[in-house]
Amino acid sequence: MSAATASERVPGVHVAESPRPRAAVDRPTVSFELFPPRNPDAAPRLWATIQALEAAHPDFVSVTYGAGGKTRTTTRQLVRRLLRETSLNPIAHLTCVGTSRAEITTIVEEFLDEGVRSFLALRGDPPADQTDWQPHPDGLHTASELVELLRTLEQERCAHSPSQAMRSRVRPLSVAVAAFPRGNAATGGTRAQDVASLLAKQEAGADFAITQVFFEADAYLGLVAEARDAGVTIPIIPGIIPTTDPARLLRVQELTGVPVPSSLLDLLGAADDELDRHRRGIRASVDLVQGVLDGGAPGVHIYTYNQHHAALDLLEGADLDGGARSPRHAIPSTTDL
Repeated sequence: MSAATASERVPGVHVAESPRPRAAVDRPTVSFELFPPRNPDAAPRLWATIQALEAAHPDFVSVTYGAGGKTRTTTRQLVRRLLRETSLNPIAHLTCVGTSRAEITTIVEEFLDEGVRSFLALRGDPPADQTDWQPHPDGLHTASELVELLRTLEQERCAHSPSQAMRSRVRPLSVAVAAFPRGNAATGGTRAQDVASLLAKQEAGADFAITQVFFEADAYLGLVAEARDAGVTIPIIPGIIPTTDPARLLRVQELTGVPVPSSLLDLLGAADDELDRHRRGIRASVDLVQGVLDGGAPGVHIYTYNQHHAALDLLEGADLDGGARSPRHAIPSTTDL
């Protein structure tokens, strides 16, 4: 992971020709991923995190949806509360796993009735007790089909209700999809196969994509380059995890198949204490964010794991925190560690 400053990076074909605008209105987009509380005791802690993240003025927050729809109720409850009690724009995750087309239709209608106007359409991972992904006999097979279903349902609602049609003009339905810088390990797919899938999602009506986690800017920039060459024009937002916890990084590697660079693990392992490790991890994450933004990324999507401290430290270090905090301490460059 490079520790070079923006001025030291070697420009490439994907580096913006002019420096990133510094005006607040032109700030790169910032967004967070949250998941519903796993038990009632975790709810107050999650809400404290949400309030802290809200101060960073994110463009949206996404709310995950467990395998097989196991968090359907809690996801809907969290999205409803975000809509009613915060200024945040929630994006509801949806998956095809273990659900018939009729059931997915009902779920989408529930969200739309709640006022949700943004979705992240995913094929989804199989439940923990299944080794292979199997579509529901009466369900959807791909994320592209889910995107098509969302567009069809919105069109039908607008066709049957002038009020819905008017609201759709004021708040158009937004559909996001996933992208995989190294290919989708869950399907054994290559990057080229994922680019083809991303193009199909775009043709089905996707508005933008959010990537799976990665640890080197070139992984993201390479995906964008291949996608553009293939005809993908929708924005592709890099998904970033604050790299402060080695155990979590290794768990992410296990779940996603995305290897954690040994240099990053060595950097964290050389820390004198927990605070030093946190600062080293944040500095590495800041370098990654700066690398993708300098390469033309429209913004960053932070995987928070329902914790706000590392996410806000990362945004503060990258000058993207929207005034959520006043500076507390300098974050050293990795070259100084």
